Amino acid sequence: MESNKSSRFLFSPPEMDRRNNSDQMKAVLQPEEKKEEHEQEREHKEDSSEASRYVRSFLPSDREGSCAAAETCSAAEGGELMKSQKEDGSSSCCSLSDLKTLPKCQNKLGSLSFSGTHAVFVDVNSFNHRGELKAQHGQDMWLSHLVKMPSSHSSVMTTKSMLMSSQVNRWEVISKKLNALSKKTTANVCDVESRQEAIFKYNPKYKGQWSFDALATFVKCVPQTENYFSILFPKIAALALKLPEYVKKAIPLLQRGQPLSITLSQVQISCLLANAFFCTFPHRNTTNNNAEYSNYPSINFTSLFGKWTERKKEKLRAIMHYFNVVTENKPRGLVTFERRVLRDTDIPNWRSCKEKMPKLHVTSEGSIETEGTGLLQVDFASSWIGGGVLGSGLVQEEILFLMNPELIVSRLFTEKLADNECLIVTGRSLMNLCGRRYRCFSVSGSQQFSCYSGFGDTFEWAGPHYDNLQRDKWQRLQRQILAIDALHFRHGHEQYNMIKVTRELNKAYCGFKGHGPDIATGKWGCGAFNGDPQLKAVIQLMAAAMVRRGLAFFTFQDDKLKQDLTQIHHLLVTEGTTVGESL
Repeated sequence: MESNKSSRFLFSPPEMDRRNNSDQMKAVLQPEEKKEEHEQEREHKEDSSEASRYVRSFLPSDREGSCAAAETCSAAEGGELMKSQKEDGSSSCCSLSDLKTLPKCQNKLGSLSFSGTHAVFVDVNSFNHRGELKAQHGQDMWLSHLVKMPSSHSSVMTTKSMLMSSQVNRWEVISKKLNALSKKTTANVCDVESRQEAIFKYNPKYKGQWSFDALATFVKCVPQTENYFSILFPKIAALALKLPEYVKKAIPLLQRGQPLSITLSQVQISCLLANAFFCTFPHRNTTNNNAEYSNYPSINFTSLFGKWTERKKEKLRAIMHYFNVVTENKPRGLVTFERRVLRDTDIPNWRSCKEKMPKLHVTSEGSIETEGTGLLQVDFASSWIGGGVLGSGLVQEEILFLMNPELIVSRLFTEKLADNECLIVTGRSLMNLCGRRYRCFSVSGSQQFSCYSGFGDTFEWAGPHYDNLQRDKWQRLQRQILAIDALHFRHGHEQYNMIKVTRELNKAYCGFKGHGPDIATGKWGCGAFNGDPQLKAVIQLMAAAMVRRGLAFFTFQDDKLKQDLTQIHHLLVTEGTTVGESL
């Protein structure tokens, strides 16, 4: 095949004599866009020297100016092409077994220790010498860079009587109410109204604003075999009351621009989530722009308990199963949450990068969570960690957090991610597939508790999950989840601007950099965020090349995308194209 130098630049400004062909390529890449939007994009491209060359121009068929024909290629023809490639060896992709996985490529761990950038909440001496998970002692502090805890002596509230008002310690009120709930008998524990009134006693400002209709309806409608709430609710209340015993020092906030890691035990996480269940966290109930925690996700479960929908029912089934497990048998491991920040001095000069394309495994079968076990698994995250997990959202990230509820605790301390930041969770377990269409999501260090089927409105909790993953020296389950948020494009053409492309390159690079297993990913930033799957795939491929890690790309039953990526990768590899030459 004769080399065509102009086709070797994925995002370089289009030449004047290829402008019409570029428009055809754009139509192929964005078949769902209206004609008017195509015209807007043409104007945008002509006005901006940063407009991109589209990914499909890299396909051999595009070199011959046959983009329109490629768009209408039948599934049968596509299958013949893939068969032909396999026969003549024209695919440069590798098998999944060729990629590096945990625990084989695990970084060597020393003894568990804390530092200025690593906050540990178990006693490291007890853990390192005897394997005991005792709470680390510390001070009760009420400062702006720390989580304000419900059990803090500084957490006060005003109570009013007929004659006067006075300030009391808020935890005393919480303890009194939760202690009463923990001793409820099976005859009346499912009275959600008593639970609701207890919560309003220490959140009086929100009486008349918060609704608990979803929780009340849920308790009435779940199958009898799952209706164990008469026993479970008192156990959750008792777990929440353990907070002063389980978490003895202030938790730092993972703030913007500050790289920091937090390691908690699974028991500590369960206690924190029990407090979120009973809405005890102070200063976390408003989303006003001037609120203290306006730049943090919600943590109290109020939004989950209100406005009944079928989605809420399935979410609550997963959450209740988690609490049923952790109140029956204490989990025994640790989980680490790391906020990673890419400094300006660490950002690559992408146009001068000499790295060539890494190993790629691309498949339309399987999923990141199962076939990607042992790889660094990408969470298609919101910049607000967890997205709509406590609301109505039910796409990849929300499902991930529901199947692994320990991830929800990250919302307590993780500020909204900036463009140069990501979150990595180490120590979470994976759920099994419970059927042909069931999927599982996992994070190293945190534990998978449930299985599910469906997506969005078809999502259903599908029962418990039992995991047998090995643990590392720090007793974290050997799985890692990387949360990186893609840009949301209102208009599809915006993503081809080099400023936007560079932002996505830097975001992926921030998450991919470092030593460890290869990467399992897929249609990051596509779907509701309107990302182009081919463009996003090539961006992730380039970021992986920079850190010399292989990539497993799951197209989620999209055979055409698999075919296109196979061809793109083969052309990049056979021509020896570097990352810099691709831009």
